[in-house]
Amino acid sequence: MSDARRGGKPATVARRIALEVVGWTLVIVGLAALVLPGPGLLCIVAGLAVLSQQYEWAERRLEPVKVRAFRAAAEGVQTWPRIMGSCLGAVLLAAVGVFWGLGSDAPGWWPVGDSLWLVGGWGTGSTMILSALFALGFIVYSFRRFRGVDDPQAAAERDARD
Repeated sequence: MSDARRGGKPATVARRIALEVVGWTLVIVGLAALVLPGPGLLCIVAGLAVLSQQYEWAERRLEPVKVRAFRAAAEGVQTWPRIMGSCLGAVLLAAVGVFWGLGSDAPGWWPVGDSLWLVGGWGTGSTMILSALFALGFIVYSFRRFRGVDDPQAAAERDARD
């Protein structure tokens, strides 16, 4: 089969496949990170941004997700309890990552084999620490950008569209 019948030059096909793999991976990781520790909305936005280079449907869905992410960032820094809670959560996540990485013996109440206690070691622990650092970075960004703004919702929507 010729390159023209397959959809283009080999370099173009390779680029398209790479974009799809990266885009879908980011979307799936982002969906998982909505319920697990990690920057879920950020990964979804990044994945949709990558996929929007290939698909019109992704471009249409990118804008509402960006707006929601910026709104959440703006709302998260409107009160001191929210700011302190977010910072505390990030620091606790980093502490759990260090604990996970260092490992420990399985406690007596652990119902399955000791080899399944804190699976992943530093691989898992380092991703938790990295997620905590991302969270702290976004808290600082949100604080500097949205704290004290008269209409944080409008500022978030404006930033999402820029």
